[in-house]
Amino acid sequence: MANILTNLTVCRRRDTPDRVVFHDRNADGEWKAYTWTQFANDVDNAAFALETLGIKSADKIAIFSANCPEILVTDFAAYRNRAVPVSLYATSSLEQVEYIVSEAGARIAFAGDQNQFDILCKIYDNCPKLERIVAFHDDIEVNPDDKRCMTFAALLALGNASSSMCRDEVARRSRQAEAEDLATLIYTSGTSGEPKGAMLTHSNFDAALKIHKQHLSMITENDTSMCFLPLSHIFEKAWTYFCLYMGIEVYINRNPKEIQQTIKEVRPTTMCSVPRFWEKAYAAIQNKLSRATGLQKKIIIKALKVGADRNINYVRLGKKVPMLLELQYKVLDKKVLSTIRRAMGVENGNLFPTAGAPLSANIVEFFRAIGVPIVIGYGLSETTATVSCYPQVGYQIGSVGTPIPHVQVRIGENNEIQVKGPTVMKGYFNRPADTENAFTQDGWFRTGDAGYINSNGAIVLTDRIKDLFKTSNGKYIAPQAIESRLGEDRFIEQVAVIGDNRKYVSAIIIPAFEALKEYAERHKIAFKSVDDLVDNSEIKRFFAERIERLQRGLAGFEKIKKFTLLPKEFTIENGEITNTLKLRRPIINRHYANVIEAMYATA
Repeated sequence: MANILTNLTVCRRRDTPDRVVFHDRNADGEWKAYTWTQFANDVDNAAFALETLGIKSADKIAIFSANCPEILVTDFAAYRNRAVPVSLYATSSLEQVEYIVSEAGARIAFAGDQNQFDILCKIYDNCPKLERIVAFHDDIEVNPDDKRCMTFAALLALGNASSSMCRDEVARRSRQAEAEDLATLIYTSGTSGEPKGAMLTHSNFDAALKIHKQHLSMITENDTSMCFLPLSHIFEKAWTYFCLYMGIEVYINRNPKEIQQTIKEVRPTTMCSVPRFWEKAYAAIQNKLSRATGLQKKIIIKALKVGADRNINYVRLGKKVPMLLELQYKVLDKKVLSTIRRAMGVENGNLFPTAGAPLSANIVEFFRAIGVPIVIGYGLSETTATVSCYPQVGYQIGSVGTPIPHVQVRIGENNEIQVKGPTVMKGYFNRPADTENAFTQDGWFRTGDAGYINSNGAIVLTDRIKDLFKTSNGKYIAPQAIESRLGEDRFIEQVAVIGDNRKYVSAIIIPAFEALKEYAERHKIAFKSVDDLVDNSEIKRFFAERIERLQRGLAGFEKIKKFTLLPKEFTIENGEITNTLKLRRPIINRHYANVIEAMYATA
């Protein structure tokens, strides 16, 4: 049987030719719909062009771009040729791009904007296998005399004019596709050390698609999804493929900074996201709710209480909701809760998968209470995304759900979560030693995450094993758990918990500056710059009080004793966070060594 991704566009064009597959903004900012026929025709022409340019089975193709339809066209054109697309984050540096393009041995590289195109041109001579650079969009300046480069429009035209021999060859490759063919390389974000290319096969994706269809029975072709996370991230890539497989219409959000407005325009029923999205949404809602007074405030408090009682204590557990509670909920949902959902653009929500980092239980409870169906999950690049997620009924807040069908999970040495199943990668590309270290002797993938399986079979994450540290007093600290608590606060944008081999825990905190400026103006705290704000003693006391409240329930040795406010964010460009917004702790420790030492100077 042919691999699902290899012939998906061909089958959909045959079965649902006029159905919309995705929407994209045109030059005027309006949403334009693309049918399966249009999409499949573009895939055909791109596939024929790749064969004409000499791409063969197992050849690598690099894609360096923010989200756009051309990524999907290129991916599926590669699959038709049994070739291997390798996605790079749109924010990757020249050094990162050169490293991945060179190691993967990409023969063709695609660029999404002028900066990405220019980077590919600069690294061309250092990447011996790179033969051609293709510019996705018309606004990219391409020298017509540079034979290395061409536009995507020219690529499609080349495919459209291809010979019958070329087309027959692509058809032959599609027929001969095998389950163990390499589908893609997903390069890990590299929180420490160099990124590694996880080799995901077509059998991995076939299994993931079928498992999710079985497990997510609430999802149908009537849903609409927002493609928001980068398509270079396994979470978004696998989810968008799942949507295409299910016939779900996908809206492609090109600019992550526009997501709040885009959601309100599209009002999707489903969308995968990372916890930071919900943390920011929670902070914004709390800010607005805090301004309510009098009767309005009382009604809001009542609505949140009733919502939590109904949705957490009854619906979550599959229990029948008492008649009076259901009646109260309907009234208060109409007056308050639906208004909050509508203001966010998620009033049509069916399923919002969330993974990638811890999300505070308080935030999960809040959104579930107001009727937003957040589904917490857990997965990795190496497992074709999902390992576990909340079941429809009986999910446990504070966990990352139960393992999905056909995926086994066990707890190994050092409380490490280990995984086995049809979605687990083949290994790391060109890294036999790393591949051997990634698996136990009996064949289980070692995730590097610490946790446990509770009495109900749900997985509870502790932290990344390499992130766990011990204070000089011998107490183990899980920094992500503390950071997720502080992430609830609308005045905190980023936080890095410190304390390895130290007497106590400290933190570097980057405030949410717009909220902080508003607070300072309201309380008549004079400032000319954010540097003035972070140095202000009143502002420091304000943060100390908030941090103390956020840490209630933590053991004394886990609590942050000292902190430093910084006037600038951790950035991808400085190497302090990954493209998936994870902290690179070794680099943060090195960049802010003086700041950290000052917090322990008088200890």
